[in-house]
Amino acid sequence: MSTPPSLLMINAFIGTAGYKKLYQEVGFNVIAEWSERKAISLVRKNPPAVIVADFYHQTDFRDRLSNLESVLAAVQSTPCTRILVFYEPAHQAVLDTVRARLRIDAALCMPVQESQLRDTLQAWLQDAPA
Repeated sequence: MSTPPSLLMINAFIGTAGYKKLYQEVGFNVIAEWSERKAISLVRKNPPAVIVADFYHQTDFRDRLSNLESVLAAVQSTPCTRILVFYEPAHQAVLDTVRARLRIDAALCMPVQESQLRDTLQAWLQDAPA
């Protein structure tokens, strides 16, 4: 019996946390982390099949545009890890700027449609390494 692929849920806000049961129903072993710094450490030690994270922009960031740029930079060297972000419509322009520099495989606008989330994850689960 094989171990299900892992899904790292980075909980900056409530957006990603509300779907933990859905992630498990699709077939992922869910790991939750609240700190981006700890998430980077987890990604480097054992890259997950999928990372799901909330994306947000704050104007007071001095050296970056979003909460996820450090995590995204760390995962760029693991091409098998898929990256899914949830974002507020007001942050679309910043997300587009970040996506031009760093890989994000899918971005879902909040409120997220569960059917779209499920379809995306199921497609990625079929492609996940065994």
